[in-house]
Amino acid sequence: MKDLTLKFLKNSYVIIIIIFVIWMIFFDSNSILVHNELNNDINDLNNQKEYYKNEIERDNIELNQIKTDSGLEKYAREKLFMKRENEEIFIIEYDTISK
Repeated sequence: MKDLTLKFLKNSYVIIIIIFVIWMIFFDSNSILVHNELNNDINDLNNQKEYYKNEIERDNIELNQIKTDSGLEKYAREKLFMKRENEEIFIIEYDTISK
């Protein structure tokens, strides 16, 4: 058994194939490690793409609400704290520290 393994390893073709496989896995510019990193980057970019699609959809809904007069007034009052003349606005901020 030992002689068979030794004979197998002394074969030049086997040595060349082993070196080639090791080179392709670890050292080549298209190695498995590089492919793994690139796949992770692709997954991250796809996640960002989904996030931005959701944000665009949310902004489009808000934009459609602003296009109406009542929606515009509601947005101005709630987000920009605007008011009509002869009107007072009280902004209540809650203390986040519990006593």
